Amino acid sequence: MSGIVGAVHVRLREWRADDAPVVLRAFRAPDLRTQASWPVVTLKDASGWIAAWRGVGHAFAVTIEGPEGEQVVGNVAVSRLDEHDSGWVSYWVVPEARGRGIAAAATGELARWAFGELGLYRLELEHRVDNPASCRVATKAGFRPEGIERGEFRHEGARHEDGRHDVERHVRLATDPPSPTFPAP
Repeated sequence: MSGIVGAVHVRLREWRADDAPVVLRAFRAPDLRTQASWPVVTLKDASGWIAAWRGVGHAFAVTIEGPEGEQVVGNVAVSRLDEHDSGWVSYWVVPEARGRGIAAAATGELARWAFGELGLYRLELEHRVDNPASCRVATKAGFRPEGIERGEFRHEGARHEDGRHDVERHVRLATDPPSPTFPAP
């Protein structure tokens, strides 16, 4: 699966065991440290993160072509598939690749794949309301806001006194018109 953002060719591929160093480096970023189900602090943890996706969802390494060939710069995934043909979307991009439309392109490509290959009808995602960059990714990838869920996320070391964050839910349906940025599947 692939798409083009400006002059950058964004491609999705299966995660490989030799991608563990990229995963480890990504989860060292302050804003990504709490995004894994467990602390990713060693190469073994990173390998476990890659392996843990088998059987629980579909995760893809987001790659771009760089001066030294293919570079893994992020992750997009769909999980929590249910009997209503719905799935849960998540994404991240390493800090040095942000601000270039890569996450939105990858998320849009994942949506096309999930609607086409998995036959899903509804894709959902949430982001903290204090994360406008993630909101832009969701919107550019064709996900429409559905509302705010107060106190939904709790993270250790959060900036809020009780560690809780309000989140905004976004949804994209298979029948939604194409977004201006990404065509329909």
